[in-house]
Amino acid sequence: MFAKAFRVKSNTAIKGSDRRKLRADVTAAFATLGTDQVSELIPGKEELNIVKLYTHKGDAVTVYTSGGNPILFALEKNLYPTVYTLWSYPDLLPTFTTWPLVLEKLVGGADLMLPGLVVPPAGLPQVQKGDLCAIALVGNRAPIAIGVAALSTAEMLAAGLKGRGFLVLHTYQDHLWRSGDKSSPPSIAPPVQDAADVSEEKVQGDMRGLALQGEKDGNGEAHQAHGERSVPEAPEDGSTQDLSPGPTDGRSLQEQMDDLLQQCFLQALKCRVKKADLPLLTSTFLGSYMFSCCPEGRQLDVKKSSYKKLSKFLQHMQQEEIVQVKELSRGVESIVAVDWKHPRKGSTLEASEVRASVIDYAKKNDLVDANNKNLVKLDPILCDCILEKNEQHAVVKLPWDNLLSRCLEKLQPAYQVTFPGQEPVVKKGKICPIDITLAQRASNKKVTVVRNLEAYGLDPCSVATILQQRCQASTTVMPVPGAKDGLQVQIQGNQIHHLGQLLLEEYGLPRRHIQGLEKAPKPGKKK
Repeated sequence: MFAKAFRVKSNTAIKGSDRRKLRADVTAAFATLGTDQVSELIPGKEELNIVKLYTHKGDAVTVYTSGGNPILFALEKNLYPTVYTLWSYPDLLPTFTTWPLVLEKLVGGADLMLPGLVVPPAGLPQVQKGDLCAIALVGNRAPIAIGVAALSTAEMLAAGLKGRGFLVLHTYQDHLWRSGDKSSPPSIAPPVQDAADVSEEKVQGDMRGLALQGEKDGNGEAHQAHGERSVPEAPEDGSTQDLSPGPTDGRSLQEQMDDLLQQCFLQALKCRVKKADLPLLTSTFLGSYMFSCCPEGRQLDVKKSSYKKLSKFLQHMQQEEIVQVKELSRGVESIVAVDWKHPRKGSTLEASEVRASVIDYAKKNDLVDANNKNLVKLDPILCDCILEKNEQHAVVKLPWDNLLSRCLEKLQPAYQVTFPGQEPVVKKGKICPIDITLAQRASNKKVTVVRNLEAYGLDPCSVATILQQRCQASTTVMPVPGAKDGLQVQIQGNQIHHLGQLLLEEYGLPRRHIQGLEKAPKPGKKK
């Protein structure tokens, strides 16, 4: 409803009689709230405003704001809490849980589909069709959306958890949330039994089974799961299965967990966090960003690392100048800045390594189409990586060659130059070839011009000196016309033959990185 900007009609302070009526409406709508909680939500003397607005679809909505944050909104005489209110009263509504990757779709205006639900060991909350419900993410009980149940719980189970589950009205990060202080969800631990089961299910990689169904409706795209999902039984002692260790390589569990922690941290910064997300609560970063980057078959557990606490690990990352962490409110830390160009945030891969990784990922997650081995089904991770926005709702499969070429196109091109006895130099972008041309100067004299020597670690002045001695001709080093930086070497006469010998034989440069060698003078014919 608030996925797009709305138009405000009026914003006025509430009257005393309207304040009392609102308290009565809240008490009637939310029976679980006690008298003290209602008085806390609708204070007697603090400023409370009524904002009347029109959504982008033309719906007339009344929003009640307190302390600058929207706390309630009314639509067609029905009263709804905002996420700001639910963060203070997380048990106000029956809460259903979904995966972090689904949040982006909900913010974009999509409804929540039943295959995207995470079923706890105790079963789904009991609701009737039309009941108001809260939606939270795995690992955090703080709601990130509210919606109306499209089916009763019994009907959801009878349908095999397929189809639309909830009509989403309002989400964290939508425009109604943006009208407040734009704070992030607090970290509220789920019940112990649920937390244990969700962690195990997440480690099994079920969230990677989510995929776009490809069926459009008026509100956006739906999420569907390929195949059936069984919910494991929770151990009697409440413990989770230890899936933390990775491949056996002789290292201790603590060392492996340190590596896994850094891997998830760097991948979350590289692939999940955007500048608009900052400042970001450290608890939200762990629960909604890092956990989703954990490889299949492994479980991220900070307590099993040498850091023991997330705060200590982030302090270490701050010392390495990757992130900046501050305590914006008492006892609550947030990531306020990220060095997006830090060398540890990315690494170079050859095209063959990218292809091998994509093929391995598709096979491990059973994404190869069973009926046509040349097609690959796209899960949410692949969708986010390679599809354009206008393709998100339509493309559900791609041929192998198309998938691999798209993955390569999405990566930042880079090249590496290696010199004997020196560390390789890696630079972003595509490397341009050394360009050799012939030009006419005054009195119809020919000169040889060579550009882009610096990209290959060659000093134009040194090259000019060598050519001057070998060709017995004058040389000049000058800025490249029309370029901000870069130098070109100009040698009198057609000296491409000598230049080619120098670059190919002495410097050992590959011929494919030199253009213009074919313009060398041809040897004279024998009489």
